[in-house]
Amino acid sequence: MDKMEPHEALIEAGRIAAKVRNTVIKEVKPGVKVIDICDRAYDLIHSYGARPAFPTNVDINHVAAHYCSPLTDTTTIPEGSLVKLDIGVHVDGYIADTAITACFDPSLQYLVDAAQAGLDAAINTIRPGIKASDVGAAIEQAIRNHGARPIRNLTGHKLARYVVHAGESIPNVPGHDHHVLTEEEVYAVEPFAVPTTAEGLVMDGPPSNIYRFIKKRSLNGEAKKMLKYIQEEHRTLPFASRWVMRRFQGPESGDAFRQLQNAKCIMSYPQLIEKSRAKVAQAEHTVILTADGCEVTTG
Repeated sequence: MDKMEPHEALIEAGRIAAKVRNTVIKEVKPGVKVIDICDRAYDLIHSYGARPAFPTNVDINHVAAHYCSPLTDTTTIPEGSLVKLDIGVHVDGYIADTAITACFDPSLQYLVDAAQAGLDAAINTIRPGIKASDVGAAIEQAIRNHGARPIRNLTGHKLARYVVHAGESIPNVPGHDHHVLTEEEVYAVEPFAVPTTAEGLVMDGPPSNIYRFIKKRSLNGEAKKMLKYIQEEHRTLPFASRWVMRRFQGPESGDAFRQLQNAKCIMSYPQLIEKSRAKVAQAEHTVILTADGCEVTTG
């Protein structure tokens, strides 16, 4: 792909992310292997000339975020589940982040509708000069109007080149993050909806199989080669363990990956679990703030 100007690259990343999201969500069905969904998204992103900004998340039921298949994953989509598909794409480091929820239990469709309503309310509210907490108020009101509640310790996040979480947040409730939004900032906005009886909080769960480079250290052999590959291929962006293990298939590869973890060259992200084990729906778009509102790149 030819080098683009930043705005052009953001728009192209958003276009590709939306295309991948809309294709793959149709393939999310009970009985399908999660690893096949993750690999399908990965292959599509590359086929369109872009790269993953992070591993595709396939988050089932009470898992709100960060589940990604390891190399030997046998997990399948259950009957009656809520499945979040979270896609990240970058073009020359300029990121698009988008998510959608598949519902296989009609009684839970209101959660999908609530998350989408929260996202729509945010998009209609966001503009330069508004406080992030005011966007959170609009999100919460829209979600509660649909008989659900937001997850209050999950937020949207500012995006920067090669950085998925660039500091500032867009909360899903009021009272937090009083910073003022400014023109040309880029945010991923992502409301999460749960039943009103749920805790409405997430906590750390098991490892997610998603990692990120932290720092370079003196290493030898396979571990040295592996770290060099991670730095060159993924920079500061999250990556999946299975991507690395498919590249390094020798007998020493498992030990080498563990060396990187033990030396704190890479960090692991935990899965984020709804505290009361309630089922979670999510909707997400990436937006660029414009003079009088925002431009959705992943619509």
